[in-house]
Amino acid sequence: MKVLVCMIAAGALFVAGAQEKKGSSPKAQGILHPEMAIAPNGGTYEKPMGKMGEKGEVWSGTSMAAGVDGKPQAGKAVTQIGEIVDMSCYLQLGKHGEKHASCGKKCILAGQPIGLVTKSGDIYLLIDEEHDPRRDGQTTAFRKAAADHIGHIMEVTGTQAQHAGAKAIYVQGYVNK
Repeated sequence: MKVLVCMIAAGALFVAGAQEKKGSSPKAQGILHPEMAIAPNGGTYEKPMGKMGEKGEVWSGTSMAAGVDGKPQAGKAVTQIGEIVDMSCYLQLGKHGEKHASCGKKCILAGQPIGLVTKSGDIYLLIDEEHDPRRDGQTTAFRKAAADHIGHIMEVTGTQAQHAGAKAIYVQGYVNK
Protein backbone atom coordinates (compact mmCIF):
# COMPACT_ATOMS: atom_id res chain seq x y z
CA MET A 1 0.00 0.00 0.00
CA LYS A 2 2.81 2.44 0.89
CA VAL A 3 4.45 1.72 -2.47
CA LEU A 4 1.17 2.53 -4.23
CA VAL A 5 0.83 5.82 -2.33
CA CYS A 6 4.41 6.79 -3.21
CA MET A 7 3.77 5.90 -6.86
CA ILE A 8 0.66 8.09 -6.89
CA ALA A 9 2.60 10.99 -5.34
CA ALA A 10 5.41 10.59 -7.87
CA GLY A 11 2.82 10.52 -10.65
CA ALA A 12 1.27 13.72 -9.35
CA LEU A 13 4.68 15.39 -9.34
CA PHE A 14 5.26 14.15 -12.89
CA VAL A 15 1.93 15.60 -14.08
CA ALA A 16 2.61 18.88 -12.25
CA GLY A 17 6.02 19.12 -13.91
CA ALA A 18 4.54 18.39 -17.33
CA GLN A 19 1.85 21.04 -16.84
CA GLU A 20 4.46 23.61 -15.81
CA LYS A 21 6.28 23.07 -19.10
CA LYS A 22 3.07 23.66 -21.09
CA GLY A 23 2.89 27.33 -20.37
CA SER A 24 2.52 28.39 -16.77
CA SER A 25 5.26 30.76 -15.82
CA PRO A 26 7.34 30.23 -12.67
CA LYS A 27 5.97 33.53 -11.34
CA ALA A 28 2.42 32.13 -11.50
CA GLN A 29 3.43 29.33 -9.18
CA GLY A 30 4.04 29.55 -5.49
CA ILE A 31 2.92 28.11 -2.22
CA LEU A 32 -0.66 26.87 -2.23
CA HIS A 33 -2.93 28.75 0.18
CA PRO A 34 -0.30 31.08 1.66
CA GLU A 35 -2.91 32.17 4.20
CA MET A 36 -2.28 28.84 5.99
CA ALA A 37 0.56 30.23 8.07
CA ILE A 38 3.45 28.55 9.84
CA ALA A 39 3.33 28.65 13.66
CA PRO A 40 5.21 31.61 15.14
CA ASN A 41 7.84 29.21 16.52
CA GLY A 42 7.92 27.05 13.35
CA GLY A 43 10.91 28.75 11.74
CA THR A 44 11.29 31.05 8.76
CA TYR A 45 12.95 30.68 5.37
CA GLU A 46 15.75 32.90 6.66
CA LYS A 47 16.04 31.06 9.98
CA PRO A 48 14.71 27.49 9.77
CA MET A 49 13.47 25.77 12.93
CA GLY A 50 16.01 22.98 12.58
CA LYS A 51 17.82 20.56 10.31
CA MET A 52 17.05 17.16 8.84
CA GLY A 53 19.57 14.90 7.11
CA GLU A 54 23.29 14.34 7.23
CA LYS A 55 25.95 15.16 4.70
CA GLY A 56 27.56 12.04 3.36
CA GLU A 57 28.28 10.35 0.08
CA VAL A 58 25.84 11.24 -2.68
CA TRP A 59 24.45 7.68 -2.43
CA SER A 60 24.95 5.26 0.45
CA GLY A 61 26.64 1.91 -0.09
CA THR A 62 23.35 0.00 -0.07
CA SER A 63 21.89 2.37 -2.68
CA MET A 64 25.00 1.97 -4.85
CA ALA A 65 24.78 -1.82 -4.62
CA ALA A 66 21.04 -1.82 -5.39
CA GLY A 67 21.41 0.30 -8.54
CA VAL A 68 21.12 -1.27 -11.98
CA ASP A 69 24.66 -2.49 -12.71
CA GLY A 70 25.68 -0.94 -9.36
CA LYS A 71 24.86 2.57 -10.63
CA PRO A 72 21.94 4.51 -9.13
CA GLN A 73 20.43 7.35 -11.14
CA ALA A 74 22.37 10.61 -11.16
CA GLY A 75 22.08 12.63 -7.98
CA LYS A 76 23.68 15.64 -6.38
CA ALA A 77 24.18 16.72 -2.79
CA VAL A 78 21.84 19.57 -1.88
CA THR A 79 20.52 21.54 1.05
CA GLN A 80 17.06 23.05 0.63
CA ILE A 81 14.94 25.09 3.03
CA GLY A 82 11.20 24.63 3.09
CA GLU A 83 8.09 23.56 4.92
CA ILE A 84 7.61 19.87 5.73
CA VAL A 85 4.21 18.82 4.34
CA ASP A 86 2.24 15.65 3.80
CA MET A 87 1.99 15.45 0.04
CA SER A 88 -1.50 13.94 -0.02
CA CYS A 89 -3.24 16.89 1.68
CA TYR A 90 -0.96 19.53 0.14
CA LEU A 91 -1.48 18.51 -3.49
CA GLN A 92 -5.14 17.55 -3.14
CA LEU A 93 -6.38 20.30 -0.79
CA GLY A 94 -3.59 22.86 -0.50
CA LYS A 95 -3.41 22.29 3.25
CA HIS A 96 -0.26 22.96 5.27
CA GLY A 97 0.99 25.15 8.11
CA GLU A 98 0.06 25.31 11.77
CA LYS A 99 -3.68 24.72 11.34
CA HIS A 100 -3.03 21.51 9.38
CA ALA A 101 -0.23 20.13 11.58
CA SER A 102 -2.29 17.58 13.54
CA CYS A 103 -3.89 16.14 10.37
CA GLY A 104 -0.56 16.20 8.50
CA LYS A 105 1.17 14.34 11.32
CA LYS A 106 -1.48 11.61 11.23
CA CYS A 107 -1.15 11.33 7.45
CA ILE A 108 2.64 11.00 7.56
CA LEU A 109 2.54 8.44 10.36
CA ALA A 110 -0.08 6.49 8.35
CA GLY A 111 2.35 6.25 5.43
CA GLN A 112 1.39 9.19 3.21
CA PRO A 113 4.26 10.70 1.18
CA ILE A 114 6.41 13.39 2.80
CA GLY A 115 7.25 16.60 0.99
CA LEU A 116 9.21 19.82 1.23
CA VAL A 117 7.77 23.06 -0.18
CA THR A 118 10.34 25.81 -0.75
CA LYS A 119 9.73 29.55 -0.52
CA SER A 120 9.24 29.67 -4.31
CA GLY A 121 6.70 26.84 -4.18
CA ASP A 122 8.98 24.12 -5.57
CA ILE A 123 7.96 20.72 -4.26
CA TYR A 124 10.34 17.89 -3.37
CA LEU A 125 9.31 14.41 -2.35
CA LEU A 126 11.38 13.51 0.74
CA ILE A 127 12.54 9.90 0.93
CA ASP A 128 14.83 8.08 3.34
CA GLU A 129 18.01 7.41 1.32
CA GLU A 130 19.54 4.18 2.56
CA HIS A 131 18.07 1.57 0.16
CA ASP A 132 18.26 -1.75 2.01
CA PRO A 133 17.32 -0.35 5.45
CA ARG A 134 14.42 1.55 3.83
CA ARG A 135 13.23 -1.59 2.06
CA ASP A 136 13.54 -3.60 5.28
CA GLY A 137 11.63 -1.12 7.48
CA GLN A 138 14.70 0.07 9.38
CA THR A 139 14.31 3.81 8.74
CA THR A 140 11.16 4.58 10.74
CA ALA A 141 13.06 7.36 12.52
CA PHE A 142 12.88 9.41 9.29
CA ARG A 143 9.07 9.27 9.11
CA LYS A 144 8.84 10.13 12.83
CA ALA A 145 11.21 13.11 12.43
CA ALA A 146 9.19 14.40 9.48
CA ALA A 147 5.91 13.96 11.38
CA ASP A 148 7.37 15.83 14.36
CA HIS A 149 8.24 18.75 12.05
CA ILE A 150 5.11 18.87 9.89
CA GLY A 151 4.26 22.50 9.22
CA HIS A 152 7.73 23.70 10.27
CA ILE A 153 10.30 25.29 8.02
CA MET A 154 13.38 23.09 8.07
CA GLU A 155 16.78 22.88 6.41
CA VAL A 156 16.94 19.52 4.63
CA THR A 157 20.21 18.01 3.40
CA GLY A 158 20.35 15.01 1.11
CA THR A 159 20.73 13.80 -2.45
CA GLN A 160 18.52 15.36 -5.10
CA ALA A 161 17.35 13.18 -7.96
CA GLN A 162 14.87 14.11 -10.63
CA HIS A 163 13.29 12.71 -13.74
CA ALA A 164 10.56 13.95 -16.08
CA GLY A 165 9.56 16.80 -13.75
CA ALA A 166 9.46 14.77 -10.53
CA LYS A 167 11.96 15.95 -7.90
CA ALA A 168 13.03 14.15 -4.74
CA ILE A 169 15.54 14.62 -1.97
CA TYR A 170 16.84 11.38 -0.47
CA VAL A 171 17.68 12.11 3.17
CA GLN A 172 20.46 10.19 4.97
CA GLY A 173 20.98 9.54 8.63
CA TYR A 174 17.77 7.92 9.83
CA VAL A 175 18.62 4.21 9.99
CA ASN A 176 17.20 2.86 13.26
CA LYS A 177 19.94 2.32 15.84
